[in-house]
Amino acid sequence: MPSSSPLALIILSAALLSGCSYLKYPDIHKVTVQQGNIVNQEMVDQLRPGMTRSQVRYIFGTPLLMDTFDQDRWDYYYGIKPPGRTEKRERITIFFKGNTLTHFSGDYLPTNLQTTTTDDAATAEALPATTELEASDLTPTE
Repeated sequence: MPSSSPLALIILSAALLSGCSYLKYPDIHKVTVQQGNIVNQEMVDQLRPGMTRSQVRYIFGTPLLMDTFDQDRWDYYYGIKPPGRTEKRERITIFFKGNTLTHFSGDYLPTNLQTTTTDDAATAEALPATTELEASDLTPTE
């Protein structure tokens, strides 16, 4: 009975085991990854011109980014990556002058904005997804 060399056994077992790497194993559990501050429409609707920094911080929480060189700008970012789906990202940037909210820009618009339409046009012009608003645009309409 011929004896097999240990090197041949190692090569054969490595070849057999490497074939297992081509099998796709079912995913047991993937975690939904959330990063940043949650930003939603209700929070944006609470913004009013003249609010103080502490009032904005109470609504939105601590900003994710506070620029060292421009302390009148706060950035809030939120991202969520559910398993098997594309990542959803939202952002809002709030601007202050001194201690007072002046305007903001981002992925949300206040729902109480007055829409402007022309008499001869039946459809209103759509606003872009990312818009910058001045404090005068944030006043509620009657």
